[in-house]
Amino acid sequence: MAALASLMLRSRAGLLSPGRSALLDSVRFASKKSGGSSKNVGGKSAGRRYGFKKQDGNFVHAGNILATQRLMRYQPGAHVGMGTNKTLYALEDGYVRFTKEVYIPAPRSPESTQIITKLPKGAVLYKTFINVLPVKQEGKFKLVDMV
Repeated sequence: MAALASLMLRSRAGLLSPGRSALLDSVRFASKKSGGSSKNVGGKSAGRRYGFKKQDGNFVHAGNILATQRLMRYQPGAHVGMGTNKTLYALEDGYVRFTKEVYIPAPRSPESTQIITKLPKGAVLYKTFINVLPVKQEGKFKLVDMV
């Protein structure tokens, strides 16, 4: 009976070639598929932090960034420059002022044909302008005062 049990425990390869060792018969293969690469890669970059960097009434120096934007959300006003990526920056030292002004597009511009036609009758469009009010330079020109 013990001989029959040992024959049943051996694999078929062991029965076909009796010269093989029992160590080779006990090799197992992986029963699970190995983990592959994931498809959802990326999307882990930080946000771009768009928006205004200086508030209304803040004092700024020339060259300070006032607002970063992707589209033209804020318009450059007095003493404000615009960079290539639509970043608004101060051209002179002074105080920041935000103003809203009525916007009337040109009659045959694409804005008027696409936007104005969808608005209700009598609606008014506004644009936000960022201005810098320069500080008066007192006491800096002594020669002019003397003349």
